[in-house]
Amino acid sequence: MTTRSNRKKPSREKHPYKEIKKTESMLDKQTIIYLSKFFNKEIISKLDFIIASGKESDIYIAESGSSDIVNGEPHVVLKFFRIESSSFFNMSDYINGDPRFVKNVGKSKASIVATWCKKEFGNLKIAADAGVNAPKPYMYNGNILAMQFIGTDGIRAPQLKDVALSENETETILESIIKDIGRLYRANLVHGDLSEYNILVKEKVPYFIDFGQAVMTKHPNAAVFLRRDVANMLNYFRKRYSIKRDFDEVYKSIIAAD
Repeated sequence: MTTRSNRKKPSREKHPYKEIKKTESMLDKQTIIYLSKFFNKEIISKLDFIIASGKESDIYIAESGSSDIVNGEPHVVLKFFRIESSSFFNMSDYINGDPRFVKNVGKSKASIVATWCKKEFGNLKIAADAGVNAPKPYMYNGNILAMQFIGTDGIRAPQLKDVALSENETETILESIIKDIGRLYRANLVHGDLSEYNILVKEKVPYFIDFGQAVMTKHPNAAVFLRRDVANMLNYFRKRYSIKRDFDEVYKSIIAAD
């Protein structure tokens, strides 16, 4: 299923993430079947190694295939949602109130995970169309989502929490974050879980990630989630960099029409 590639692999010495051995792989038979489609569609040519792991998913880096969808990028990110993760049932508020998923959401773990994967793909597509700095979605199948790799030479960009910003950079990045929250809102989407953990910084540009929980503005809790996103960002920059912004002023600027 895999093919050899002449692309230069990211250095294991420089790479900050531990490679998982094949014997430690979490990929079951059904997931491998889903994965085969990404090879068949030439989205990827080789699955490399894991770069992050969370409660709901494992993130792998892969070498890209020849599909025009990946636009010549050397690497692709594959997000494997864990079928057996019970925590997805605690996220029902993000799915049940979404008008896109009023019907056809099963009760099994596999069905919920597949819906969550489809939802994140759709949310990333909305973000891309709105001009928001976020990974471009390539394809989804079952519990696997393929998207743009945000990083350099096979090394993922650091999270906002791990970046030390200069005084000028903090103002620029905070303003970029506020503008992207506004772009999402005008595209009728709210991220719903913005924090210093869900933003990557590449070449001084902040990229939003983890869009699974993002909801449409018609969602009954959209306003609550939006206010939380804004508060999280303003609180982070206030506590770490002593930048003070008035919450009401920022919130009003986000929900105001162009």
